[in-house]
Amino acid sequence: MEKAILNTAYFPNIQYFTKLLTFDKIVIECHDTFAKQTYRNRCEIMTANGVLPLSIPVIRKNHTIVKDVLIDFTENWQINHKRAIISAYKNSAYFEHYFPYFEEFFALKEKYLLDYNCKILNKFIDSFSFPINYLLSESFCSADFIQIDYRDKIHPKQSKNAIDAHFKAFEYYQVFSNKFGFVPNLSILDLLFNEGPLAQQNIKKSILE
Repeated sequence: MEKAILNTAYFPNIQYFTKLLTFDKIVIECHDTFAKQTYRNRCEIMTANGVLPLSIPVIRKNHTIVKDVLIDFTENWQINHKRAIISAYKNSAYFEHYFPYFEEFFALKEKYLLDYNCKILNKFIDSFSFPINYLLSESFCSADFIQIDYRDKIHPKQSKNAIDAHFKAFEYYQVFSNKFGFVPNLSILDLLFNEGPLAQQNIKKSILE
């Protein structure tokens, strides 16, 4: 049974989901040190003005481990994220059908970032029958004991995003493709709102053997 390890992620991108669907078991690292400008608290959507990163503000101190990172609700980030997603995808083919599945998360006052991300991931598993089997790490996972380590290898910065020989984004229709062409590896929301029930099939087509 192959096992891989990932960081937690906010509305993960398609590459992240290819790992969730590829491996028999996924461990999500909870005991590493939180780093800024990663997908732990960030996702990327496609808008009329191009790619837009949506970031959850967090409360942390130096060397705070991921499981202890608090969400900062002093800003109206949930309203801003909801408005941005509606504006970006309101004209997509499946937005009206699928957005209600996630609307609750833009009002949910979850204390910890990790719990919030896990609830989003569980929504995909429960609502769309994604065959995902994951568990949370009980302590920091040494690379010596991990078969395949994707921690910080799926990264928003191209300079840190490792070459992945097992992933190539399968092209699908996007709302603004006539303006920007196809933009790969956005948040799973982009694929879901544009492709609907074909989303999981398209993720699998992005997996290279």
